[in-house]
Amino acid sequence: MLDYGKQILSEQPFSVLLGAELTAFDEGHAELSLAIRDELTQNYGFVHGGVLSYLADNCITFSAASVLGKCVTSEYKINYVRPALGKTLIARSTVLSFGKRQATCECKVYVLGEQGEKLVAVALGTISKIE
Repeated sequence: MLDYGKQILSEQPFSVLLGAELTAFDEGHAELSLAIRDELTQNYGFVHGGVLSYLADNCITFSAASVLGKCVTSEYKINYVRPALGKTLIARSTVLSFGKRQATCECKVYVLGEQGEKLVAVALGTISKIE
């Protein structure tokens, strides 16, 4: 399943542009990682909120796709917990509930630095099947 997910990610031009990597993908779960580089930061040196939002949204959709198949985000909400400063972002998503047409998923985004992982954002979303 992971190889299939990596193929799908490689077909997403924006994900390729950012350098996202799918590191785990099984039924009800997904994990994406992204190396932090200067181009992804805002004027204070923190990772831009749009990058964190992308990572959470895409990770939520991957976890939902593991139970729904082809799908898109209907809506999601994100809370930024602390500024992201470090080497790598890691997003982990879990399906909380799903039916035939939609899934509700959560995602926690962490930054990995010298002191280990720190939570930087939490998201909750609804994903809808498109076929």
